[in-house]
Amino acid sequence: MGVEWELQLVDARTLDLFDGILPLMEFFPDSDHVKPEFIQSCVELTSCVAGTSDAAIRHVGRSLAKILQRCRELEMSVCGAGLHPFCRRLVLITPTPRYMQLEKNYGFLAYRQMVFGTHVHVGMRSGNEMIRAMSHLITALPVFIALSANSPFWRGHETGHAAYRHRILAASPSFGLPVRFRDWTEFVSFYNAALKSGMIRHFKDIHWDIRPHPDFGTIEIRAMDAVSDLQSLHALVAFSRVMAVCMARASKEEVMRVLPLELPVWIEKENCYRAAHRGLKAEFIYSETGEHRPLRGLVEDLIDFCEPAATDIGERKNLAHVRQVLLDNPGYSRQLNAYAENQSARAVAENLERQLMKEEQHFSSAA
Repeated sequence: MGVEWELQLVDARTLDLFDGILPLMEFFPDSDHVKPEFIQSCVELTSCVAGTSDAAIRHVGRSLAKILQRCRELEMSVCGAGLHPFCRRLVLITPTPRYMQLEKNYGFLAYRQMVFGTHVHVGMRSGNEMIRAMSHLITALPVFIALSANSPFWRGHETGHAAYRHRILAASPSFGLPVRFRDWTEFVSFYNAALKSGMIRHFKDIHWDIRPHPDFGTIEIRAMDAVSDLQSLHALVAFSRVMAVCMARASKEEVMRVLPLELPVWIEKENCYRAAHRGLKAEFIYSETGEHRPLRGLVEDLIDFCEPAATDIGERKNLAHVRQVLLDNPGYSRQLNAYAENQSARAVAENLERQLMKEEQHFSSAA
């Protein structure tokens, strides 16, 4: 497994987004684990190929300590959230061939993608297993959205959404709900047609909330906002790994004991919207006739359902942290509380910065 964590580069004085990836990368010219992303105010930390979430988070934590040190030398700082709470300007695109092509394809939409996510890769044993896991996980995407929701502010405004990042991405092609496939052969047929038609140049141009990653042999869960601290990241990564393994192993009949599968597209779309809007307070529609239940209850049921698989792969303790960390103190609530106490979007950014500074202290003392 592996994790990708997109963090915000901000000016150390103003805490506004700062286009600082190019000078930062001069300190990491050959790194496979500190990388530029689409916009120049983002740095991506990627873990090693890890056997457990514990190993992945330890690796990311060491990289985080290094970039925080280098950012100080460049008069920058770092925050973790799905959107910056108050930045109003357009940002610069990172000048790589692929990103320049995306800028050309997207036009002005490219400059609105000031978004930051958490992506988790989980290894699969075959293409068909990957497609089975993906098919089962599509209905569960609202759970991932709500647990990671961490973007309630946009351009200094309280949006009324727990994860407003999803509304920004909805304007661009190939984001959001994925297509369902019966098997790996059907996915390959789709991929070849998409290439031939010019819809994509590479499978990385498919930005679904969950997608196969043939280069790595993984399923990649991409629906999550960037979280604000390593404890939240650890809980989210463990949950993602356990869910992917459980859904790959389980039969359709077993999954349907806890999660309805193949709901109409309008319901799946509405459930994702509700999760991004209301977070863990959302109501989840589970039938074609409109019956619904609290999404938080579905999360609890999924944790219980996945517990045997978590034990098998050494993640039971980390799965339990989902309740303690993500359910009890979600990222969007922490941002809203910081704003309520100070009536200031800057105070939200200050709180986000402090959360990562604590992580650096932990890894420095551990060293």
